[in-house]
Amino acid sequence: QVAVVESGGGLVQAGGSLRLSCTASGLTSGNYNMGWFRQAPGKEREGVSCISWSDITTYYEDSVKGRFTISRDKAKKTLTLQMNSLKPEDTAMYYCAVTGVIIGKNGCARAPGFDWGQGTQVTVPS
Repeated sequence: QVAVVESGGGLVQAGGSLRLSCTASGLTSGNYNMGWFRQAPGKEREGVSCISWSDITTYYEDSVKGRFTISRDKAKKTLTLQMNSLKPEDTAMYYCAVTGVIIGKNGCARAPGFDWGQGTQVTVPS
């Protein structure tokens, strides 16, 4: 059974930075598409940034391009999201996904039927 634990969220002033981390267990290898998703109150969960299993392809949602950077350590099965220049609209619960991630030309999503972790809250006051 694959499980993830997200950490690194918090309350930060606009313009500040946070580094989210995700540690996965139960994976047989690190060769999976992985990604970060977020859900703000009253909104659907959306793909923020994803990385392909080969590390060749990365996707960033338009509003975070140039501010967020996704990276991972395949051996350690960890995924990180460096978030700089944070804005109030970045406020959301952030979730990582290490299975079932689909990366397309216009975004990344997760196939139905996969469980989510508890997430980590990011709050940027306006």
